Parts: sequence; C-alpha cells; structure tokens
Amino acid sequence: MILPLELLINHDGNIYELTCASIRRAVQLTLTGDEEIEKNEGKVVSLAIKQVLTKRVEYRIES
Repeated sequence: MILPLELLINHDGNIYELTCASIRRAVQLTLTGDEEIEKNEGKVVSLAIKQVLTKRVEYRIES
C-alpha cells in the first residue's frame, strides 16, 4: 500500500498543517528527486504524504 491509511485515520494533528506540509514536500521531491519516487511508481504526492505521516520529514508552520 502506498499510503499508510492507518496513520492517516489516526492522525490527531491539524489536517490543514498536514496538507500544507505534504504539498511543500511534494514540491521538494519534484525539484530535487528521490530514489523512493521510482519505488513509488512516480507518485510524488502520495510519497510526500507518507513521509510526513511516518515522520521521515518534520515540519513546522510559522505564522
């Protein structure tokens, strides 16, 4: 499974922050590339969400 649905369902944080962090990470992956993109069949957005949910990348929202 590409997305860890269990983590998404049980996510107790702000979904807006999760969405913003995932979008930013997807842009980063597109610009810099990552070997995981090939393993994920080129699906950048789902890889970005997975990385944020599994805390492979950390994020913070600044006001």
